[in-house]
Amino acid sequence: MNHGTAHAGHNMPTGGGGPRCSMNMLWNTDIINTCVVFRSWHIHTHTQFVLSLLAIILLGVFYEYLRVVQRGLDRRIALGLSAAKAGKIRVQSRGSSPASEGAEGLDDPLLGGRNGRVVRSALNGTPVPPVSRALRAALYGATVFLSFFLMLVFMTYNAYLITAVVVGAALGHYIFGATINVDAILVDTQGGKGMACH
Repeated sequence: MNHGTAHAGHNMPTGGGGPRCSMNMLWNTDIINTCVVFRSWHIHTHTQFVLSLLAIILLGVFYEYLRVVQRGLDRRIALGLSAAKAGKIRVQSRGSSPASEGAEGLDDPLLGGRNGRVVRSALNGTPVPPVSRALRAALYGATVFLSFFLMLVFMTYNAYLITAVVVGAALGHYIFGATINVDAILVDTQGGKGMACH
């Protein structure tokens, strides 16, 4: 037990009189008796510590994978909605004359012509069907949960665990960020991060 160390750690009992979890509120490099988020994730040996580092790295990679899956799902939903909207516009345009289409296109957006619909759609968005919304919400929730879980690992203040989180995120970004959509990046004003911590 390290009661007199410079890192001013607090000890949490794990039950009984056995080894205790070391909980530090300052930067540390402790290995043995480190607990990762849960009392049951208690590191007793160097092998457990290495396996824990690998698990955290894999969680970081998985987080980046979930973000890619989330963007892919949004892209598929947007393509489906765009195709449905294009089909609806084609059906509507068959019943109108070219003269009326031209006149509608010249209307002031504030008065609600074709240009007005484009502006309102850009501001309000396109409604997403309930099943797709549920999928998006579940995936977003999983991504937020994992990002906060990794934040809690970071808050152990353990230099090795923090490094594992960063390595996992960087490795995942390297693996799943091999390509970029230049046009989307140049137009994107939201940053695409949501509630993510990193």
